[in-house]
Amino acid sequence: MANHKSSIKRIRQDKKKALHNHYYAKTMRNAVRKLRALTDKNEAEKLYPSVQKMLDKLSKTNIIHKNKAANLKSSLAIHINKLG
Repeated sequence: MANHKSSIKRIRQDKKKALHNHYYAKTMRNAVRKLRALTDKNEAEKLYPSVQKMLDKLSKTNIIHKNKAANLKSSLAIHINKLG
């Protein structure tokens, strides 16, 4: 266990921030899963900008890596283009 007051506070802050990051990462994964499950191209095209915006925000705040966001956006765009 930490002995310094500042390290105890840091542990407390880290727990809070980790919980916050897990929530947003899980929300992002669910949104991506929902978009991949769609079979209608029009619905997928309507949902894509909001998912794209979410990925950009999460990569900007370092919750996910910027390359992971780019890879997800690319694969989702390919998925939407394949829908007929």
